[in-house]
Amino acid sequence: MNPLFIKAFLVSSILMGCSTATNTTDVLPAAKTLNNATSVQTVQESQDLLLAKWQGPFQGVPAFEQVTLTGLVPAMDKAMADKLLEVELIANNTSAPTFENTIVAMEKTGAELSRLFSYYGIWRANKSSPEFRALQDEIAPKLSMFYSKINQNKKLFKRISAVYNSDATKAMSPANQRLVLLMYNSFARNGATLNVADKKRYADINLRLAQLQTKFGNNILADEEGYVLYLDKSQLGGLPESIINVAAAAANERDHQGQYAITNTRSSMDPFLTYSTERELRKNVWHSYYSRGDNGDQYDNNAIMAEILQLRHERVGLLGYKNYASWRLEDRMAKSPENAIALMESVWPAAIARVEEEVADMLAIGKRQDGIEQIQAWDYRFYAEKVRQDKYNLDSDEVKQYLQLNNLREAMFYVAGRLFNFNFTEVTDGSVPVFHQDVRVWEVKDKTSGEHIGLWYLDPFARKGKRSGAWATTYRSHTTFDGKKNVLSANNSNFSKGIAGQPTLISWSDAETYFHEFGHALHFLASKVEYPTLNSGVRDYTEFQSQLLERWLSTDEVIDNYLVHYKTGKPMPKSLVAKIKQAATFNQGFKTTEYLASALVDMKFHTVDPTGIDVDKFERETLAALNMPKQIVMRHRSPQFGHIFSSEGYAASYYGYMWAEVLTSDAAEAFAQAPGGFYDKEVAAKLVEHLFSVRNAVDPSEAYRAFRGRNARVEALMRDRGFPVKTKN
Repeated sequence: MNPLFIKAFLVSSILMGCSTATNTTDVLPAAKTLNNATSVQTVQESQDLLLAKWQGPFQGVPAFEQVTLTGLVPAMDKAMADKLLEVELIANNTSAPTFENTIVAMEKTGAELSRLFSYYGIWRANKSSPEFRALQDEIAPKLSMFYSKINQNKKLFKRISAVYNSDATKAMSPANQRLVLLMYNSFARNGATLNVADKKRYADINLRLAQLQTKFGNNILADEEGYVLYLDKSQLGGLPESIINVAAAAANERDHQGQYAITNTRSSMDPFLTYSTERELRKNVWHSYYSRGDNGDQYDNNAIMAEILQLRHERVGLLGYKNYASWRLEDRMAKSPENAIALMESVWPAAIARVEEEVADMLAIGKRQDGIEQIQAWDYRFYAEKVRQDKYNLDSDEVKQYLQLNNLREAMFYVAGRLFNFNFTEVTDGSVPVFHQDVRVWEVKDKTSGEHIGLWYLDPFARKGKRSGAWATTYRSHTTFDGKKNVLSANNSNFSKGIAGQPTLISWSDAETYFHEFGHALHFLASKVEYPTLNSGVRDYTEFQSQLLERWLSTDEVIDNYLVHYKTGKPMPKSLVAKIKQAATFNQGFKTTEYLASALVDMKFHTVDPTGIDVDKFERETLAALNMPKQIVMRHRSPQFGHIFSSEGYAASYYGYMWAEVLTSDAAEAFAQAPGGFYDKEVAAKLVEHLFSVRNAVDPSEAYRAFRGRNARVEALMRDRGFPVKTKN
C-alpha cells in the first residue's frame, strides 16, 4: 500500500461504502489503560489477529467476528513501523531507481496496515463507541506523523522524482505513466519539496488537523446520539403507519417502550418534517437536526472549524498556493476554484428562482388550509408534500408502499446483470464473517464465464454508534500486479428498521441513494487496473458513476418487475408511474438550492484568508450575499459538515457532486437516445470499458470523451432539473 493510499485513508475514510453474538466494541479502551485483569498474552493475541493474513474462502476474508479493540493500538504501531521499514529499504536501495524497484516496490508495501485499516474503518463508521473514540484520539495523531515521515523522506522522493523524469517512463504504457504521475504528485503536492523547517511545520499542521478533524466528527455523532425526541400517541398527527412503526421500534431500542422516537438523523428527521401536522414539533426536530455541532456546549464545532481553516490555509501557503481551494482543485477535473464556482453560479439563479415559485405554491395551500402567514424552514417539506399531492395527485407515502428494501436490492442486481454481466448469490453458509447481525454478504460472478469477481457486503440499517448517511468502501480492491486479487466491496446505509417480520419501506429519494451507493460498489467490482493506486479516485469525477446508476431506478424494467405493493404484491399501477415521471422535476428548487448553498459556502471558506474568521458569521454573510432563500437551510450546515471538516475528503470539493451531475445528465442522454434505451448493449459496453473498469488509470476527461465522443454539456443538467436552458447565439 503506497503513501497515496494512506493519505486517502486519512482524509477520506469517513466517506468509504452473520454471526455477531460478540460486540466487538465492548472491550478495553487502549493498550496503555489495560487493567490487571487483561494479560499481555490477550493483547498480543488481539494484535496478531488484527494484523494476520485473512483466512477462509474467496482469497481470504476479514475476521470481523473475532477481532477486538484490545490490541488495536499496538497493532497500529507495529503495522506503521513495518511499513516504514519497507519504505526505508526502497529509499536506501543502491541500485539506480526504476519503475520496478521504486514505484512497484512502493505499491507492495503496507499489507498489514491495509488489512488493519479495514477493521479500523468499521469501528470508526459502523460500530463506533466511547471506547473506540478514546483509541481514535490516540491513533489519529500517530497516523499523521507516520504519513509525514514517509512523505518527507528525502531519499525516497529523490528516487520517485528520478523515475518521474526518466526517458524510460515516457516509453511506458499510459496506465503506468499515470501511476508514476499520481505517486509523484502524492509527494510533491504534500510537502516533499519543502526545506527542513517548513517540512517540520507542515508535519505539525497535519498532526493538529488529525486531532481536530477527529474531534469534529465525534462531536457530530455525540449530538446525533444525544438529541432524541420521544412522542406519545397524541403527538403522531399526520404520520403514516410506516413511520409510526419505525419510531416505535426506535423507542423500544432505547428502552422507551410505549413511546415513539424521532432520532437526530436525516432518515428520521426528513419523513417527520414531511408528514407531521404538529408544527411546533416540526420546529423542534428541525432545530435539533440543523443545530448539531452548534449548541455552545462541549460538542460545539465552531472553534474547531476556525482552527481547521486557518491551518489548512497556512499549510498550502508553505507550498506556494494562494488558498486551499487552489491547491485542492489543481489535479481535479475543475482545475481551479474559479471554474467550479462558475458552474455553480450558472445554476444558482435558476435554482433560487424556482424556490420562489415553490414557496408561493406552498403558501397558497398553507394559508387556505392552516391559516399560516409565511413558510418557515420547518414547513418546507410538509407543504411541499401538499403541493405534490395538489399538482400531481402524487402521495409520497403511496409511492413508498411499493419501495421494499429487499426488492430494490434485487432490482440493483438485475441492473448489474444487464449492464455488467454480474451475478449475485448470497453467501449463507456462515463462511464469511460479518461485524453485525444486520450485515449480509453476496458472491459476485461473471454471468457468462462463472469467473469469481468478489464479494459484496451490505449493512443497511441505522443503529447507535453508526455514523449517519450512506457510503461505500472496499476491504480489498482489484489488482493484478502481485497476483490477481478479488474485490471485497461494501455498501452502508442508515435506513430505519421497522417492526420485525415486516418489510422495510423507503422513500423514492432514499431508493435513489440506495442505487447511488451501489454504483460505487459496481465501480469497485468492475475494476480492471493493475496497481492499487490506480483504484484511487478524482473527487469531482468519482461521484459520476454512482449518480448515473440512480437513473435505472425509474426504468420500466425495474418498475414493472420489482416495485410491487408490500401487502398485495401487485405491481405499481401505470397511473402512479406516470405521476412519478411527471413530477420528476418537482421540488428541484429546494434540492438544488440546499445542495449548492453547502457547496458554495465550502468553496468560499477555502478561497479566503481565514485568519481570525468567525465561521458562524461567515456562513450567514456568505448566504446573505447569495440571496439565500430564508425558507431553506444549507443541506449541511457548517458545524455538522463532516464532508469537509471531519476529513479533507470533500474539503473545497463538495461542488464535485454537481460537476459529476453534469457528466451524469449528459451520459444519461446517451442512453436515452440509444436504440436499446438504458439497457442498450453497445452503450453499456462503452460505459463499463471507459467509465468503470479503468478507475483512475485514465484521466477522467479523456475517459469521458472516449465514452461520449465529446465533452459533457451543462445544458443536459438544466433539462434534467426542469430549469430554463439558454439558447446559444
